Parts: sequence; C-alpha cells; structure tokens
Amino acid sequence: MRIHQRALIREMTVTAGYALAGLAAIVAVTLVARIFGRAALGDLGPQAILPFIGFSLLQMTPVLLSLSLFMGVFLTLNRYWRDSEMVIWLSSGLNHLDWIRPVLLFALPICLTIALLSMVLLPWAAQKRTTYESYLSSRDDSSGLSPGLFVEAAGGKKVYFVEAANGLDNRVRNLFIRAELQGRTGIIVAQHGQRLTMANGDPFLVLENGRRYEGKPGSADYRMMEFERYSIRLEPNIAKPRTDKARERSTLDLLRQPTPENQAEWGWRVGYPLSALILALFAIPLSFINPRAGRSLSILFAILVYAIYNNLIGLSEGWVAHQSLTAGGSMLLIHGSMTAILALIFWLRMRGAAGLRLAR
Repeated sequence: MRIHQRALIREMTVTAGYALAGLAAIVAVTLVARIFGRAALGDLGPQAILPFIGFSLLQMTPVLLSLSLFMGVFLTLNRYWRDSEMVIWLSSGLNHLDWIRPVLLFALPICLTIALLSMVLLPWAAQKRTTYESYLSSRDDSSGLSPGLFVEAAGGKKVYFVEAANGLDNRVRNLFIRAELQGRTGIIVAQHGQRLTMANGDPFLVLENGRRYEGKPGSADYRMMEFERYSIRLEPNIAKPRTDKARERSTLDLLRQPTPENQAEWGWRVGYPLSALILALFAIPLSFINPRAGRSLSILFAILVYAIYNNLIGLSEGWVAHQSLTAGGSMLLIHGSMTAILALIFWLRMRGAAGLRLAR
C-alpha cells in the first residue's frame, strides 16, 4: 500500500470515529429526553426506559454509520484541499481516480457492517421491541407501581401512587389510588398494601388500614368509609393484536413472500449499505475546494447531496409499497442515477485537471 493510501485511511478512521462519537452522543441525548418524556406522561414504566433506549439506538446505528463514513471521507479530503496537500499529491503524478482505492478499503468494512445491521439485526430488534411492548401492555395495573411516582392506568381513569415498596413480598406502604367509575370519583388511601394471586389465578391488591372517599367533583354528595382490609381485583390489560409488519420479518421471509410491502422493505435494507458506499465515493469529488467560490460552498453542496440521496431512498420505499415501481426498478432508478452522476462528476474533475495541466 502506498504512502498516501496509508495516511489517508489513518486520518479517515480518526475523523469518522470522532464524527460517530459526536453523532451518537447527540442522538442518545435526544432519545433519552424523548423516552423520559413518555415515562413522565405514564406511557412507559421506569423498567422499560433502558430497553427502549437500546432498541432506538440500535435502529439509528445504520444511519449514524453511514453519515460518519461520509463525514470521515469528506472532511479528510476537504482538509487536504484546504491545506494544499491535495495539490502536492496531484502534482506528483496522482489523479482523482487514485483516491478511490483507499476510500474503498476504508468504506467496505463499514458498509458490510451496515448491511449486517439492516438485514439481520434490525429485523430481530424490531420483533423483540414489539414483543416487549405487547408484554408491557398486557400487564395488570399494579405491575408498574414504583415508589415516588404517579402511575396512570386504564387510559388515565386510574392513578396509583406508593411511597415505598418491598419487591421481596410485593408489599407497599402509604398507597394512594384515584379512580373514576360511572361519573363518580373514588379516592382510596391506605397505610399498607400487598399484591396477592388467588387460587384461581386472579390478581388482587389487598389494602390494609385505610379510607375510601367517593363522590362527584364539585358536589357535597360524597361518602367516606374506613376499612381494615379492602381488596381490589386487578384487571389485566388487553394487549393490542400484533400485526405482522415487514420491518419485523427476516430478509429471507421478504424474498419468499414478494408482496409490495415486503419488496419495499427489502429495497430499503439493501439501499442503506449501497448508499453508504456510493456516498463515500461521492465525497472524493465533493471535497474539492474552489478558492474563488469559498470553502463553505463544498460543505453546503455535500450536505445537499447526502440529504437528497437519503430522502430519495425513503420516497422509493413508498413508491414500491404503492406498486408505482418494482424493487429492482426503484434501486436502478435511485442508485443507478446516483452512480451515473458520480461518474459524470469524476469525469468533469479529470477533464478540468487535464485542461489545467495543458494550460501550464
């Protein structure tokens, strides 16, 4: 391997690593804020926060790797032009095509990783996430009780709060329950409580030493009752019926059942590693800096190319799902067109460099 190839791969690796770390931190903070917001609203229990963060990060990994790869190649070669290193290399006999080999050596392992994620790991993660969501939605109301948190249940018609809990014997202390039933609001406070399962398998929440208030809000008509022992039957939530989504199917199942939805999903999975490789090659001519046009123009144009390419991949998925195009036709249209544009830009760069040498 030549000197310029080793130096380029080493610098692209460092730059892409920094880009991946920064992008992952931004995405992680955004996901944590969003998921904690759902937990604060009662949509998620505290025990579901970490799994959902993990599922969401895994889902975003192909995008992060693709963008980091593009940034690593583009920023490195852009620095070469900015510091006039590229001029020195080109003057020593190299041309624009000589940078393709080191970029391919650097990009191919990352593209293979993206392919593994999009074709194998992401469908598995999507299936596990749906199974976990079904499990959470089918649990009874008391399963989400956590000390110091107000927990909503039954679509907001019930609110639970416990001050302390003992996970060994399912006992809680200082329990508060608010429930709405037939236009009347009931409030129960108890010093102690315990979740028990009867012989027939029905779950009950048994409260001890408490009071029950029942009445209509804004009305003086209410009742108060003191009790030593009060049992509440916990109705299990009915899980929503699962739909077999294309995102959850394995790649082999998509090929065995070539429905429009499955073809669209297959094209999306194949398109991610292909687009990552083509964009990495796009970064070679896009990194060129014209001193007369300014340095920011190349960066703006690179962002525009990346955004347009990825949006076209998303649009092509919809075209295939609505049977406007076949999966092969959409891939040929999107990736074939981008490859043709890439070849045209390389030809223009080579032609401009040749014209410059003849002028000299």
